[in-house]
Amino acid sequence: MSESEPTAHPAPLFFEHGASWYWVLFGPVAAALLVAIQNSGGYGVQPLFPVLLALLVSAMLAVQVKAARIHTSVELTADALRQGTETLRLSEIVMIFPEPGRPTGWRKPQPEKWQEARALGELSGVPRRRVGIGLRVTGRRTVQAWARDHRRLRAALAELVPDAVPPGGLVVPDLDGPQE
Repeated sequence: MSESEPTAHPAPLFFEHGASWYWVLFGPVAAALLVAIQNSGGYGVQPLFPVLLALLVSAMLAVQVKAARIHTSVELTADALRQGTETLRLSEIVMIFPEPGRPTGWRKPQPEKWQEARALGELSGVPRRRVGIGLRVTGRRTVQAWARDHRRLRAALAELVPDAVPPGGLVVPDLDGPQE
């Protein structure tokens, strides 16, 4: 018997879709609301405009969801981190920066140096509703990985690249807490 070749991709250790296909259902929901408005106005049901509305809204949302699933998805495997369409090999990660400190007063805290670095992926910055994770990569470059569940991604990266965790750990302790 011959051994099977590994043709399948390795199972992801962390994965986030960019967007949900449920958004496309707003087209039929909008059409149903239009039918209800037509019916309550005493005009009867005229199916041309609700069907046209459902198709147009669903088509526009499908394009946006497809783009979000391409450009804002995150996948971490045992050897690579994919952010959108950019892939970073884990062997290139030299250090994982600690989380930024929490604001302690009324003023907004100064951003850490790594928070101004280039975000991975082809987007101009960290996507909305996602949090950046500072990474030092080979060549003394600093980049930002990002995810919705950034703490889980940070923990998974720390497990895969244990040498990249700074001596203080991943989370900077609160200075206001009890000192022991």
